[in-house]
Amino acid sequence: MHYGFVVSQVGATFSVAGRMDVDAHPGSHSFRYSLKYPSIGQCIIINNKNFDRRTASKEDHSCYASFVCVLLSHGDEGVFFGTDGSVELKYLTSLFRGDRCKSLVGKPKLFFIQACRGTDLDGGIETDSGEEGTTRIPVEADFLYAFSTAPGYYSWRNTMTGSWFMQSLCEMMSKYGRELELQHIMTRVNHKVAVEFESISNSPGFNAKKQIPCIVSMLTKEMYFTP
Repeated sequence: MHYGFVVSQVGATFSVAGRMDVDAHPGSHSFRYSLKYPSIGQCIIINNKNFDRRTASKEDHSCYASFVCVLLSHGDEGVFFGTDGSVELKYLTSLFRGDRCKSLVGKPKLFFIQACRGTDLDGGIETDSGEEGTTRIPVEADFLYAFSTAPGYYSWRNTMTGSWFMQSLCEMMSKYGRELELQHIMTRVNHKVAVEFESISNSPGFNAKKQIPCIVSMLTKEMYFTP
């Protein structure tokens, strides 16, 4: 069983304050999400060329161990842009909260977001290398947001090879997806983007700029893509 991360230039879809009650399975590993479902998860990839209204939050996810949504578009702080206007990220992700999507309660909900979060540019700086029973959980629990850049900053992409973040994410998932926990993988993604990429531009003020992804986690367990 494995998780495929495939990013297409034209997009693809394949097999996206309060508290909730969740049934804990006796004998389950307390610090690791269970993959004991018919399918490891559902992943939806949306880019600005095929953006439309999605009903994934209304679907029955009982057979899935997780939910993954990959967004590739233009954006600004807190919003991303589709062909028919802007959408607040908070609104989109709120549809999958525990009180609105019951079949995903207690399961990891992962959002990978390739979009600008502002217009600031990072000039870089030189450095020396040197569950048993019933448990009540927050409705916002078990989400992870992986942003391509820090709040307020521009997100870079190469017109030929794609965005720095998605290149690095796909490479690190392919290399380490069968052995490392998700947040360890994302740390390697951060390192690759931060160290191996730098902008080359003839436009004033846009040359020799850097980028750092931003990972925001509300996960309550370790996330592995293999049993």
